[in-house]
Amino acid sequence: MAKLSKQLVLPLLLSLAACSSDNEEGFDETPAPEIYMNAYQKFKDESFKDASKIFDEVERQHPYSEWATRGQIMAAYASYQAGEYDKAIATLDAFTQLHPGYPHIDYAFYLRAICYYDQILAVSRDQRNTLDALKALEVVLKRFPNTKYGRDAQLKIDLVYDHLAGKEMQVGRYYLSERQYLSAINRFQSVVDAYPRTTHVPEALHRLVECYLALGLKAEAQSVASVLGHNFPGNEWYADTFLLLKGEDLRPEWVKKGDASWWERLKNLKVY
Repeated sequence: MAKLSKQLVLPLLLSLAACSSDNEEGFDETPAPEIYMNAYQKFKDESFKDASKIFDEVERQHPYSEWATRGQIMAAYASYQAGEYDKAIATLDAFTQLHPGYPHIDYAFYLRAICYYDQILAVSRDQRNTLDALKALEVVLKRFPNTKYGRDAQLKIDLVYDHLAGKEMQVGRYYLSERQYLSAINRFQSVVDAYPRTTHVPEALHRLVECYLALGLKAEAQSVASVLGHNFPGNEWYADTFLLLKGEDLRPEWVKKGDASWWERLKNLKVY
């Protein structure tokens, strides 16, 4: 997955970097603004791991300062940029619990979700991170629906659903290739039921037709084909399904008699 868009983080970074550098009273030798700006310079140099450690130092030396609060957000973002997702998530979990009223709390929740989102693996791998990303993105959407973070979360949720549907399709295809038709049907049907707005639905319906024909369930195959034709009349999977049914001579009687075009009539059948 690509790293976080600069449009979603740059305003926050600028606001943090532009903070006043007035000295604050403290018991440590190094003032908080000096530590913070040292960390920020490391961040600009793309030494993200070092930057994260120095931002953490702000909180260690000046735990009750405004610099420490700002530094924790930057520490998390630097960890994210370094690929240290677990560290970033832990920092953000602590931050959101301690500072629920922080002006940029929406960004903290969003960055936490992105830490999971960027760990989504290939569809052939375990999907635990995908589910974690989905939960975290849904939190952002629910809490901050009218912000830029909420809008971006909605886009990413749609992509996550498509990813999960792709996993189901992969498993279903495997069962189909092994002639385990009932198991394949369960997987393809779950795509239709659980992920109806994803790009995988037309193929899932076509594969269901394949499975039903293989099992000799011709009426079920025709029923699913009608759903495919009604909802996706111009899709390539519909064309493949048409050829399958034609090969099985499962065309209705009005088609065999030439009363109407199979292509036109099928897509007008009632969806079950």
